[in-house]
Amino acid sequence: MPSKQLSRRQEIEIFFSTFFTIFVAELGDKTQLTTLLMSAESNSPWVVFMGSGAALISTSLLGVLLGRWLSSRVSPKVLETATGTILLLVSVLLLWDVISA
Repeated sequence: MPSKQLSRRQEIEIFFSTFFTIFVAELGDKTQLTTLLMSAESNSPWVVFMGSGAALISTSLLGVLLGRWLSSRVSPKVLETATGTILLLVSVLLLWDVISA
């Protein structure tokens, strides 16, 4: 699939949309809570910050590279449907885990 050139404004909109989506999604999640606990226990908050930051950058890089690779092989509609289906499945499994506990 050919890639199109984005305007500077589109790039900025994508940046802020991505930033706010990921920022809100990460608030209070297990990664943030784990980082909080590790920082409290280690007495080295800056080392924990650097380690968790490097881990989040690495996982984001993997996501971007995989997304780029998939976008050249699969249509955006198929990716969107597959992602929605996977997230729905994870939600159902989590709900089942809560109900059956």
